[in-house]
Formats: sequence, C-alpha cells, structure tokens
Amino acid sequence: MVFTIGTLVLVSFAVSLMALVVLIWAISRSDLQLDQHDADTIFEAEARPAGFDDPSERTEDTRSPIGIGGEDLHPAASRQAVLFMLGMATLWLVIGSVFGLMASFKLHMPDWLNDWAPLTFGRVRTMHLNLVAYGWATAGGVGLALWLIPTIFGTHLRLPRLALLGGVLLNIAVAGGVTAIGSGWTDGLEWLEIPWQFDILFAIGALCLVVPLLATARHRQVHHIYVTGWYYLGAMIWFPVLFVVANIPGLHVGAQQATVNWWFAHNVLGLWLTPLGVGAAYYLLPRIIGKPIYSYRLSLVGFWALALFYSQVGIHHLIGGPIPTWVVTLSVVQSVMMFIPVIAVAINQHPLWMGNLSAFRASVPLRFVAIGALLYTAASFQGSLEALRSMNSVTHFTHYTVGHAHLGAYGFVSLVLFGGFYYVVPRLLGRVWPMSWLMHAHFWLVTVGFAIYFVSLSIGGWLQGQAMLDPARDFLASMELTVPYLTGRSIGGTLMLLGHFAFAINLVAILAGRGAERMPLAAAPQPGE
Repeated sequence: MVFTIGTLVLVSFAVSLMALVVLIWAISRSDLQLDQHDADTIFEAEARPAGFDDPSERTEDTRSPIGIGGEDLHPAASRQAVLFMLGMATLWLVIGSVFGLMASFKLHMPDWLNDWAPLTFGRVRTMHLNLVAYGWATAGGVGLALWLIPTIFGTHLRLPRLALLGGVLLNIAVAGGVTAIGSGWTDGLEWLEIPWQFDILFAIGALCLVVPLLATARHRQVHHIYVTGWYYLGAMIWFPVLFVVANIPGLHVGAQQATVNWWFAHNVLGLWLTPLGVGAAYYLLPRIIGKPIYSYRLSLVGFWALALFYSQVGIHHLIGGPIPTWVVTLSVVQSVMMFIPVIAVAINQHPLWMGNLSAFRASVPLRFVAIGALLYTAASFQGSLEALRSMNSVTHFTHYTVGHAHLGAYGFVSLVLFGGFYYVVPRLLGRVWPMSWLMHAHFWLVTVGFAIYFVSLSIGGWLQGQAMLDPARDFLASMELTVPYLTGRSIGGTLMLLGHFAFAINLVAILAGRGAERMPLAAAPQPGE
C-alpha cells in the first residue's frame, strides 16, 4: 500500500514540477511578459473597441468576433461545435437537476417513488452527480472553451469537425453511462461510477476536443497568452491524465483505491472545473465591463500557484482512514496553501466589478459571473478550513460537506457558465435573447434558491456533526434534527430547478430564431431619424 500511495504522490509532485518547468520555459520565450499591458490582450485580439459589452439584450453588441486582420473567428463549422456542446450541456442540466431534486426529497421522504429500482435514492443521486459533473459542467465548460480560445487567440478554431465529433462521442458516453447507472451497472466509486467501457468512449471524445483546442492555441495571432488561455490549456492537459489514470480497471484496490478515488474527485474540481470557471471569469468580467483586470502579474501567480499546490488536496477526505498519516498531512498543508491562488484571483476579480456597479446592475451575464467568482472565493476558503482536522472532525460524513461541494460546483462553476452562455450565444447567432424577463427570473430563482439550499445544509450539517460527536445522544437523533434543514434544501432546489427551466426555454427560443437580430451597419438608424 505504501508503494502505491507513494507512487501516486510522486506522480502528482512530478506533475507540479512539470508545471514549474513549463513556467520557466514560457518566461524564457517571453510568453509570460509580466507587464500590465498584457491584460489588454483580450481587447487587442478582436477588431472591437473596449467598452461596456453586453450582447444579451443589446443588438449592437451581438456581432460575431472579428480578428484584427478581418477574419471571422467563428465560421459556420466552429459555431456548430460550440452550439452543440452548449445545447447538450443545457439538456443534461435540466435532466440532472430533476434527478437531484428527487434525491433531495427522498432524504426527508424516504418512501417516495421507492417501488422502482432506478428511482431509488442510490441510483437517482448518482445519476444526478454524473449528469451535472460530466454532462452539464464538462460539456458546458468545453463549449465555452471552443468559443473563448479562438477569441482570445485571434484565430479561428482548428479542426472544427474533429471537435464536433468529440462532442458527439462525449455526450454519447454520458448518456450511456448514466443509463447504465440507472440500470444498476456501475463501477461503484463516487465520481467514478460510469462503467469503464463508457469511460473509454468518453476519453476518446475528450481527446478529439482537446486536440483542436491545442492546435488553435499553436496558431495564435496575439503576442501573448492571456491568463484565460493558461487556465484553459492547463485544464486540457490535466483532465485527460486524471481521467485515464483513475479509470484504469483493477489498478488499485482497498485503501489504495479510496486514495485514488479522492485524489481524482477533488482534482476534477480543482484542476478541471476550477480552471474552466476561473478562466472564463477572467475573460468575461473585463470584457463585459470594458476595463482590464487590476493586476496581470497577480493573475499569473494565481494560475501557477493552483498548478503547484492543488494536486494532493483531495486526500483530506480520508482523515481518520487507513492510510499513512503523512499523506493526509501533506493534503492538509496543500489545502491551506490554496489560500494563495484564491486570494490572487479575489484581488483581481472582485474590485473590478465592485468598482463598476452600474455595469453590474445593467448586465445579467455580468451578475452571474461576478456572483460566481465571489462564491469561488467563499468555497475555496471554506474548503481550506474544512481540511483542518479540528473542523473536519465535525463536518465529515455530514450534510455540511454536501453544501460545501455545491458551493463550488454550483455556486461558482454553474453561475459562471450561466453568465458565459448568456454572453456567447447572442454573439454566435447575431440576435439577443428573446425573453429578457426570463433571464432576470433565472438569476433570482437560482441565487435565492441556492442561498436557501446552502444555508440549510450548512446549519443542519454542523448540528448533525456535533450530535454525532456527543456520546450521550443517540445516532437517530443526529438524523432527526436534520429533517427541517433537508426540507429547506428541497425548497431551495425547487427554485433552482425552476430557474433551469427558464434558462432552457430561453435557449430553445433563441435557437429557434426568436429574438431581435443585429442590423447591418448600413441599415442602422442614424441619430435624429
């Protein structure tokens, strides 16, 4: 066991060293010029002046990105791949949310819909997790990457047909894997439940998506790789390695398997979904507001600190487990070190939108991204504190941990994705969202609903943990006291699901051709007319 766990730690350490080597190489090639002017790269990549930019309701801002040389950065084939990924992600979000709400109700109504095996809690909750993690967040994040990488690099997407094929294969794997889970066929590890046969198809699809993105980056037309590019390119390299290593059947068993399980599960959040979310926020916040980030140097510190410190964070989930103490201690130390990249991101992103509250009030996409970025800071601080043994002893095996996971995966990642979708789709289709009131309803439903959800689980989970640590109290008491808070979770989840329906209806409408179109310049009304 020591050899296997030690090997895993050494591999992760080697990955961190490789990241450091890439950093040194990039500096030697002047790809990391530590100059504040490089924060303007996203404005220079497009033939579009800086300034307030919200294509969700302003027809004049719905123009597809044009490169400095006049090239359409998103020709038809590229748009097909992006829209396919965004559409499928929305479908998985709605279906996964329905399963999630069912699982929530079952926690305080255990006999509800319990007569059919696929609708039992164990299967419904697992289908929810895989649909939102690999269907919604992964497909949606990659869909945004297919739009953002060509846009920030000032060139069109290379191999768009290969990207579309990859998207099709990835979504087939998600559909097949979740169907298998519903039928009782699963690999049985959290975050790794999809049978390995479908994992192969998923990995092939992911490879077909990564290759075009890397090829596009290679042909960039800008002098500098903006920080969003670093987050995206890092994620494109990290995730395939994580996914393949964790899904090799029979490679790890027992305590070793549990170690690999949480090494993978936490790195999916930190080295895959986090770069997708933070990278998107680093583009969307300054682009919508029309002003660069506060400190470009600090943005690069945040990225490389994430690359160097995150790889072993997940092992703190095994505090008290049958694994060497030094492995857990290493994880606790790296969890605390994560304050560095999180503070770097917070200093860069929060003052930008807080100092431009007029834009925040005027733009729904900006509101989603800004609140999502704020919750990234909250989730990361909470996670670092939760890794400490003193706090972990209370929160472990409680609903508090579930609330924390949703603070990161939903409060941060999903809200940023919503803002990204609202920004990108109009610029792909050349028309604004047809029902702006649904956008506003979506925002309030998911933010209020998630606040109820998170607060309920945090309070109920903390009380649950204290009750379980009290030897004078029966274990059943620790379960009964959570019922009101689980009911609150379901109320919040219901509001969130309604928001998702509002989002999906608006997307279907704009894809069907609804919404005001952007007028050609020659046809635009002149002042005084």
